[in-house]
Amino acid sequence: MEEVTKIRQAEEIPEGIKMEGMWKDLGRGRVFRLFEAVDPKAILAMSFAWKDLVNIEIVPVMETEELMKLVSKS
Repeated sequence: MEEVTKIRQAEEIPEGIKMEGMWKDLGRGRVFRLFEAVDPKAILAMSFAWKDLVNIEIVPVMETEELMKLVSKS
């Protein structure tokens, strides 16, 4: 846990990524973070600092309205 705290305190969110929020799962101790980024590679690169300490699951999402516009074009 000490290593996680050190990395979190030193972490800098790279340009091009905006952290929208962070939530703590009180029952299981998990952390959920929501980021907005134009390039998903930036989020992947940022996650490398954590790979030896925690399990990371990256789930790309899109606003429903934006998705519906894309679907209607196809």
